[in-house]
Amino acid sequence: MRRGILLLVGLLLSGAASAAWVQGTGQAVIVNGDMNAAREAARNAALRDAALQYEAQVSSQDTMENGVLTDSRLTVASRARARQVRVVEEQRRGNLLRLTIEADMSRGQQCAARDAAHLRKRVAITGFPILNPGDARMGRISDAGEVLPQQLLARLQDDNAVQVFGATQVQLFPDIANAPTQQRFDNSLTNVIQLAKELDVQFVVTGVIRDMSLADPTAWGTSLLDRMSRGLGAANRERQFVAELMVYDGFSGSPVYQKRFVTSGTWDEDMTAAVGFGSPAFNNTDYGKAVSAVIGEMEQAVNQALACQPFITRISRVDGQQVYLRSGATAGLRPGDKLQLYRSYQFFDSPGTTPELRDAEVTMTVNHVHPDFSSGLMPEQGGIKNLQRDDIAIIW
Repeated sequence: MRRGILLLVGLLLSGAASAAWVQGTGQAVIVNGDMNAAREAARNAALRDAALQYEAQVSSQDTMENGVLTDSRLTVASRARARQVRVVEEQRRGNLLRLTIEADMSRGQQCAARDAAHLRKRVAITGFPILNPGDARMGRISDAGEVLPQQLLARLQDDNAVQVFGATQVQLFPDIANAPTQQRFDNSLTNVIQLAKELDVQFVVTGVIRDMSLADPTAWGTSLLDRMSRGLGAANRERQFVAELMVYDGFSGSPVYQKRFVTSGTWDEDMTAAVGFGSPAFNNTDYGKAVSAVIGEMEQAVNQALACQPFITRISRVDGQQVYLRSGATAGLRPGDKLQLYRSYQFFDSPGTTPELRDAEVTMTVNHVHPDFSSGLMPEQGGIKNLQRDDIAIIW
């Protein structure tokens, strides 16, 4: 028996190329007089309707056996997301609730972390040690290891997509040449977990500055010929910049993102000038402008790497059915948000291993939100699931 599958995916029906207000309608059955549940179901149906109107992806799959069509399936989906929703009309007819909404739709990110996309994850940025300190003598830019991550931190703060915490005086790698080092068999970094727990962050951003060398150190010679070459523009005054950026998950110590950034530019300062990394004089050089562009690329890379990650926060306390979290309004949590709870545990015979997570198979609903913490209820007593301090809650 010959069998073949014909697959056609990717027909895109889009009513708009950018953000737009779209109207959607949904309905739900009122069960046992529960209007809140019916209203939420109708609202979700209306949002799906609006999303499909804004951007629909249609895929068809036909299955053939011996030249005969045996199965045909049509799937319609959308990656659009609502940035703002307002209710236009609500109607009740008997046990049927009909809701019409208007939603400000935009194309969603191509990742699984849909519900977590609006939440601000906590990120710590450590120092970027310099592999070859001698590279920093010209211009006296040995402060690059602290100033570069400080500039990256400032840019991420301006973006406001994540909560950023500075730890630029901390260096994670004792062996810079072979960084990242101290990785175990499971590809996790031992000291990342401890730092993340101390700073109460979800991710740790770090890196290494591998090269800030001059292409031709003799171009800054003191002889008459060297000076003439510089004056005529014949000397090679290019300077390299190579930095490696790493992002680690603070709960497991495993790498989330790693990339090497490379650029170069003309170093047009005098050889005796004490410029300093990131100073106005540094930024005015051709080399400084090239480095600034790289820091901008790092900023975008961090935001993109974390956008598709789930939102994770630690549990600070469990009291009966009440669960307290170490994240609140500044992270974007709101009353009504639902988080899946997980047990975090280690084996007694392996005390230094990465904590493992086990789904507690219970969901909590946030009902009180403060700037830096929040609380909510779960349907069962915490003792039944053995949930306790330092277990975690996740929005995927």
